[in-house]
Amino acid sequence: MFLKDKKIVVMGVANSRSIAWGCAKALKAQGATLVYTYQNERMEKQLAKLAEPEDMLVECDVSNDESIRRTFSTIETRFGKIDGLVHAIAYSKKEELTGDISNVSRDGYGLAQDVSAFSLLAVSKAVKPLLNKGAGIVTLTYMGSERAIPNYNVMGIAKAALEASVRYLAVEFGKIGVHVNAISAGAIKTLAVSGVDGYKGLIRESDSRTVDGEGITIEEIGEVAAFLVSPLAAGVIGDIIYVDKGVHLT
Repeated sequence: MFLKDKKIVVMGVANSRSIAWGCAKALKAQGATLVYTYQNERMEKQLAKLAEPEDMLVECDVSNDESIRRTFSTIETRFGKIDGLVHAIAYSKKEELTGDISNVSRDGYGLAQDVSAFSLLAVSKAVKPLLNKGAGIVTLTYMGSERAIPNYNVMGIAKAALEASVRYLAVEFGKIGVHVNAISAGAIKTLAVSGVDGYKGLIRESDSRTVDGEGITIEEIGEVAAFLVSPLAAGVIGDIIYVDKGVHLT
């Protein structure tokens, strides 16, 4: 239990199929105490069904700086210092994910960047004073950041910005003994992926290209996240770790 007595913030659990939930389960299995953030009352109700009594639930709208400040002020009041953060947040309007990328609207592009990429910078700034030495930050990306995936469009561009943010944050936070990395996860049926046109075909193709012919699971991704957020990963700095059973190889 390499996370025993560690306090970890998990952002982005939508339901029991979320990659963030796979991360939360793996963190719990390694002994972590969890703080979950949620965006609104509806998400709070969903999260309350999954969380355990000892877990903390805090509202956080990552598109609002004051909300982020209040969230981490509340966490600091409860725990003081914490030991890590899992950022699994992304959003785009569905209409911005289809058609020609040159037709993306200015507002749609900005929204995808704000929620999917800038939010990592914003929450990292807020959590920085709270992090113990040896803490880890991990975020979730996808290979649509480096390849043109059909119907991924503006989200692929946002993920590319997210990955660049990881590298810059890794240099900054490494100076205080905190490691920052990202997981490039394989395609899984989640609430986010269901917004992509033709997502069933995308998942089928991805599953067919894994080295063992079986799809990646949220549990497998979560176990890597638990390692990356822990002091065991102190030497892993600014990396994008593929957890897709080899799909990216071919």
